[in-house]
Amino acid sequence: MGAEVGASRHSRTKKHAEPSRRSGKKRDGSVAPISFVSRLFEHRPFEEASFEFEGLRLHYERHGQGDRVLVFVHGLLLDNQLSRRLAADLAERGFQVVLLDLPGHGKSDKPRHASVHRMDSYARHVVALLDELGIDEAVVGGVSLGANVSLQVAVQAPERVRGLLIEMPVLEWAVPGAAVVFLPMLLGVHYAAPLVRVVAALARRVPKTSVAPLDSVVTMITAEPEEIAAVLHGMLVGPITPTYEARHAIEAPTLVIGHKIDFIHPFTDADHLTRQLAHAKLVEAHSIFELRVAPDRLTGEIADFLAETWAQPGAAARRRTPRAQPA
Repeated sequence: MGAEVGASRHSRTKKHAEPSRRSGKKRDGSVAPISFVSRLFEHRPFEEASFEFEGLRLHYERHGQGDRVLVFVHGLLLDNQLSRRLAADLAERGFQVVLLDLPGHGKSDKPRHASVHRMDSYARHVVALLDELGIDEAVVGGVSLGANVSLQVAVQAPERVRGLLIEMPVLEWAVPGAAVVFLPMLLGVHYAAPLVRVVAALARRVPKTSVAPLDSVVTMITAEPEEIAAVLHGMLVGPITPTYEARHAIEAPTLVIGHKIDFIHPFTDADHLTRQLAHAKLVEAHSIFELRVAPDRLTGEIADFLAETWAQPGAAARRRTPRAQPA
């Protein structure tokens, strides 16, 4: 599939010591505290590389090998580190997982104009990653921002999407909560830019912990206020999600993950999206943290979904089969 294209020109491989894979379970089935804590530290090896698209340098990580590919995208203002443990766990189950830092995030370039940071623009960058790696089809997914970008990819390039993995989508029911959070953030980084710069400078002195989600949050805090403002502005001026009609037209098998304790990612959005898509299954997470802190149950659900999706006909075959009309 030409998966070595990007890596051969730009990659540098990081090697880490392999941690103990013991379950750490007690006889009563609970997890020993020391094992639980140790599993938060991610040291498994991966490869990272970059490529150029429309004048921007985009960074990505590759975990595992093989033709069964998942491209997974981080949340707003976070980066690849957020999903590194999930990627490593799925790689051990035989999948190749590619984590992309969107423009304005992580190690990718951070342009300071809003047009780059629209959801539909981000979707084109995901398709560009597939082109760079010579991947015809992939399961595409992400969390929050990444979930919405994945839906945009399915609308823009359905022939490239084998399936969708949608964690905590931000749709119509999230609008009030998102406005309450993101508009003040935008005003804050604009009018309190000097304070944001001071906080960013202090955050850059914080050493890496190897607790990947925590490192992702620290990296977010190191961003310059103009970079944060550009991302938030792009979110506000561009389409947040595909239209209701466009979502109904998505044919890709989809796993939707939602939870009930977050007004920015209301469970109602996850539930409604599952009902709108032709071939979707909904899984309820215990909390926003489950997949990052105690992921075994959800990782199992995701691995089963990926295996089933790759065992089914691909996007090209689906497009040749007329969609059944309701009676």
